[in-house]
Amino acid sequence: MKTYVTKPGSVEREWLIVDADGQTLGRLASRIAAILRGKHKPQFSPAVDVGDFVVVVNAERIRVTGRKMEQKKYYRHSGYPGGLYEKTLAVQLEQHPTRVIKLAVRGMLPRTRLGRKMLKKLKVYAGPDHPHEAQQPKPLEL
Repeated sequence: MKTYVTKPGSVEREWLIVDADGQTLGRLASRIAAILRGKHKPQFSPAVDVGDFVVVVNAERIRVTGRKMEQKKYYRHSGYPGGLYEKTLAVQLEQHPTRVIKLAVRGMLPRTRLGRKMLKKLKVYAGPDHPHEAQQPKPLEL
């Protein structure tokens, strides 16, 4: 009996579309991360990128539980002394709604070159419109 080894050239990728309207942020992000990694496929291999492309629409309409809108903070640093900036989730959703989902998914992917490659297959859009109609994305129910 031979062992099957997944090769990068033999991977067939699909395009999936997810509507984030009313979805809880963490549950949505964990499901998207699993699809980007390819864990839903029988040929999954942790060392090979076998995941699918994911298009997320309506990113500005996600839900969070509890008081996360006021308490959850996003930090960035300019690189200069005293250059630490913080924003709450409510402000971040108002200014850059796509970053919220992208950062949540990024935290659930491997912190390697392979993880960065997987994150490039995630396309997030604030509204219901997206430029990927030519790829004919299939709707994904979460």
